[in-house]
Amino acid sequence: MRRREFITLVGGVTLAWPLAAHAQQQPPAMPVIGFLHYGSPGAYAHTVSAVRQGLRESGFIEGQNVALEYRWAEGQYGRLPALAGELVQRQVFAIVAAGVVAAKAAKAATTTIPIVFSSGADPIEAGIVASLNRPGGNATGVSIIAQELATKRLELLRELVPRTRLIAMLINPDNPGGGPEFDDVEVAARALGLQARKVKATNEFELNAAFVAIATPRFDALIVGQDGYFVQQRDQIAGLAARYSIPAIYAFREHVVAGGLISYGSSPADGYRQVGLYVGKILNGAKPADLPVIQPTTFELIINLKTANALTLSIPPLLLARADEVIE
Repeated sequence: MRRREFITLVGGVTLAWPLAAHAQQQPPAMPVIGFLHYGSPGAYAHTVSAVRQGLRESGFIEGQNVALEYRWAEGQYGRLPALAGELVQRQVFAIVAAGVVAAKAAKAATTTIPIVFSSGADPIEAGIVASLNRPGGNATGVSIIAQELATKRLELLRELVPRTRLIAMLINPDNPGGGPEFDDVEVAARALGLQARKVKATNEFELNAAFVAIATPRFDALIVGQDGYFVQQRDQIAGLAARYSIPAIYAFREHVVAGGLISYGSSPADGYRQVGLYVGKILNGAKPADLPVIQPTTFELIINLKTANALTLSIPPLLLARADEVIE
């Protein structure tokens, strides 16, 4: 039961683009767009669909007047530089980069091919853009500010589990956004008289070991860090949280659909639709340097009542009333 729409554009940018912007770089009859993703196609079919929707709204349909060339890292961040290099060698017209690591790999591979990213980390801090309003260079996109929302997730988790004193945070050390995200949570936890401890995982085996570590000694609750690999492994993570009866909060709705307890953040699907719209603008002649980085202004709170019941948790009525979607 969704009640709110998600994204507006920074600086009053509208989706209409004047004909005067059709200039200089003209795409070929069938332009090829590179798609660089840290995950696997099976786990991220919804992301591809969202980009295609944005392209379609801009008048571009895959297989008719635009082609997409896919490169998947299968959850291995270290593969992204080589995959970005392949797309540059392929001479794609633009690159869609999923996540900050993919965006940095694309930026390192080319200074001329337009890059449109979606990133949960700060794109300025990551060195992808010079500023949000005037990105400069060859990259722009969507910043879903998942990292900055980590402290809000801590507050929601405490509201849901008032007895919380010791909190684990699951991060992927291969993701440069994981460390700053934990730092924010640690500072906020200390201010609330709580303790936060970091638990790391980069693969399926380490995820299993991480949950054993979380269960002994017993942590009261878990924050799952914003990370593409964790989204890919959402079924495993939700299953482990259920097995060890650990209340957990996530950045993305996909985790809750997979059986996770609660999530709070912006909508990645709508963000990737905006990525598709921006690619459409670039195909029509816009320059990435002139397209402000999009930021969400509305966020969604998703609660899985079935999971709450399994954990014998009673959702506070005020928290339930604030939910944008309740999965029963």
